[in-house]
Amino acid sequence: MPVRTATTSATVAALLCGCALLPAGQAQAADARTPGAGPVVHAHRGASAYAPENTLAAVDAADALAIAWVENDVQRTKDGVLVVLHDTTLDRTTDAEQVFPDRAPWAVKDFTAAEIATLDAGSWFGPAFAGARVPTFAQYLNRVERNRQKLLLEIKSPEVYPGIEKEILRVLRQKGWLDRRHVEQRLVVQSFGAESVKIVHAQRPDVVTGFLGTPPVADLPKYAAFTDQINPAYTTIDAGYVAAVQKLKGAHGKPLRVNTWTVNDAAKAAEVAGFGVDGIISNNPDVVRDATR
Repeated sequence: MPVRTATTSATVAALLCGCALLPAGQAQAADARTPGAGPVVHAHRGASAYAPENTLAAVDAADALAIAWVENDVQRTKDGVLVVLHDTTLDRTTDAEQVFPDRAPWAVKDFTAAEIATLDAGSWFGPAFAGARVPTFAQYLNRVERNRQKLLLEIKSPEVYPGIEKEILRVLRQKGWLDRRHVEQRLVVQSFGAESVKIVHAQRPDVVTGFLGTPPVADLPKYAAFTDQINPAYTTIDAGYVAAVQKLKGAHGKPLRVNTWTVNDAAKAAEVAGFGVDGIISNNPDVVRDATR
């Protein structure tokens, strides 16, 4: 369980009682680095140090901390519904093992959306979040839209879900997220699967995409043909690598951006900011923001 500061505890308490710490939409932030502003901060799985990851509570926690960008993970149920969950199994962050004891290994793809909707996705994090649910992708988009936030969407394990790229784009379109304003300012689709990123780029060339990983410098031009961001683990980069990425122009003719993950403490945040990264993905986005301004 993450250690919470007094400020964070107050934030969580305010969220639980329904008190707004900030006016709706005040979490808006610039997408590009400006002098003195530091890297753009993304709330990893929502503000997941302060609320159960990938739940609507984590989205709201990020909003209460004035973090504009939230990152999530999208998968597909047995009956074809898109849901927001990190692991390809349900046992770590829900009570699936107790509710469905005979369904090991509790793979997301083996459960219907209705079954997943019965699970408690909050108690593992703390009793204050008991009863939180695994949101559908549509529900998640509704919450991000309500908060006027922005979305860094990860297609999780695309090899497990053939065709998921088209389905994600369909829901994005249905929910109004493929209009010009969203596509240009509020949406990035990323994946560890290069082929998945290529599919998204081919089907919707206007959508900003990111590749999760650290390709060799010699291979970067190949990635630049279909992606706009190279998003590596912070343990795999240095200033030289970041500079090599940013020298190239991506699929939309702009310099490739670098969003690194998952940085949760102030010292490391300051170090990677010094590398010149464009963004930092964090469970503790407020800590990173304060350390890099």
